[in-house]
Amino acid sequence: MISFTVMAITFGTVFLAELPDKTALAGLMLGTRYKASYVFAGVAAAFLVHVCIAIAAGSVLTLLPQWIVNTVVGVLFLVGALVLLLKKSDDDEEIKPPEDQSFWKVSGAGFMLILVAEFGDITQIMTATLAARYDDPVSVGIGAVLALWAVAGLGIVGGQALMKRVPLRLITRIAACLMLALAAFSLYEAVAG
Repeated sequence: MISFTVMAITFGTVFLAELPDKTALAGLMLGTRYKASYVFAGVAAAFLVHVCIAIAAGSVLTLLPQWIVNTVVGVLFLVGALVLLLKKSDDDEEIKPPEDQSFWKVSGAGFMLILVAEFGDITQIMTATLAARYDDPVSVGIGAVLALWAVAGLGIVGGQALMKRVPLRLITRIAACLMLALAAFSLYEAVAG
């Protein structure tokens, strides 16, 4: 059974953490040069692969005793929050898109860019952590995929306008605060349990 609460928590956490990431900027750059639907197809497929890997890793964590899982989850959330708070803003990196506009070239470029750039990224680690925390891989997976797709869509279609209205630093701090709260809750459960 799917938990809409777990999906919503996952969506919000992953969305806020991914929004300030360079992936949204990469999607924006590709989206301004190529057909948005082609770019989105490649990016969406890459994010789906990443979420599947993260869910598998998080499901392995659930085999451990609950207090260990809560401790690991709390520490991972704490590390994730610190990474967001301490990271310097990303510089615009030059992306070399394919020469032609074919679906396979454009979506393939988007897929490869995200596959490489997002491997081991904070949102992938966070998705694994949420899968372990809630022991609900389907709800976490759906929430994470929808959040990543939403950020990709915003980046491809209208990311530049959003970034002009909402400071990137504010988005990063909100994501970090949310992760700190989840870390505190998980560590409290580890100690109290």
